[in-house]
Amino acid sequence: MSRDRWVDQGKLYLGVLFLQVGYAINGVIVKSALNKGLNPCTFSVYRNIAAVVVFGPFAYYFERNMRPKMTLSVFLKIMLLAQLEPVMDQILYYTGMKYTTATFAIAMCNIIPALTFFMAWIFRLEKVNIKKRHSQAKIIGTLVTVGGAMIMTLVNGVLIPLPWTHMSRVHPPVAPVALSYEDHRNMIKGAIMITIGCFFWAGFFILQAVTLKSYPAQLSLTSLICMMGALQGTVTTLVIERARRDIWSINWDAKLFATLYSGIVRSGASYYVSGLIMKIKGPFFVTAFNPFGMVMVVIMSSFTLGEQINVGRIVGAIIIVIGLYLIIWGKSKDPGLPDSRSNEVEMIDEETSPDKNQESDVVAGVIKEDRHVESPV
Repeated sequence: MSRDRWVDQGKLYLGVLFLQVGYAINGVIVKSALNKGLNPCTFSVYRNIAAVVVFGPFAYYFERNMRPKMTLSVFLKIMLLAQLEPVMDQILYYTGMKYTTATFAIAMCNIIPALTFFMAWIFRLEKVNIKKRHSQAKIIGTLVTVGGAMIMTLVNGVLIPLPWTHMSRVHPPVAPVALSYEDHRNMIKGAIMITIGCFFWAGFFILQAVTLKSYPAQLSLTSLICMMGALQGTVTTLVIERARRDIWSINWDAKLFATLYSGIVRSGASYYVSGLIMKIKGPFFVTAFNPFGMVMVVIMSSFTLGEQINVGRIVGAIIIVIGLYLIIWGKSKDPGLPDSRSNEVEMIDEETSPDKNQESDVVAGVIKEDRHVESPV
């Protein structure tokens, strides 16, 4: 493999690593803001507005000469994209997180790789041949990573003593407290909301990959999705919350910080980076690393909060790494996906080469005239 190929592949993996770091930090920040009274509906609206304000000018300037024409088909896809993730997924996911915990919400998101894989398979965005080893590796790797994430969530085991997790930095272990009926009901309600949100999120990745083929301007697409998401989210919030005016107030506090961070990093930057990656590797590759986010959360919590690590989390992390290796190996054996950048080149060539079209029309006219003159003879 040449040096340039290594550099290109390295950029892709740095991209998915950026996405997972952004998701992990976002979960912690937003959960803290939700505990302080942040409304999930207005949060969805404001974060999309923040993304439009930051990324809109860049899209206007850098893509002014390459932005395709807006067609009815593309417009409807953008409207549906805005409804899937910026509105429905965000409202359901963060409402479910409000009823549960950030760790539980992140753990539930580990079903997204499997959902995306099967959706991509159905819509022929992921090439799968059961008889080929690399396709078998992708299927097995997906199941292994999801299984490893579930082990990290459900299995505890013996605590591992680490020097930076001294007991003085954390609360001493206490006996588990039984959940009340209301808490148990909220957990079930939150789990259902997060699960439905994961279906919307997986569908968003699939439709984004399809839309990029006909509208390859990533910055413009990101800005349009967030703008439509803000408009649709406003209508949805007015329907759900009705005449509550207090939920629209913003102060200089943790809720504002969560909104700005989530809008700039989790919405704008994530949509843009995931679009760049899926144009080359497909939507499944973007979501395949989601279980790795749980590993990062556990590590960050251990160093920053002094939370202790148990055997279950170590075993789950090892299983996730094995599953990711199988997925990466399987994807490396895939034939290259058609890059939508070729569509951009063709479109530019057609726009900048009118003389060639005129020449061909003139030549065709001359031939027709010659045939017309010779025919009576």
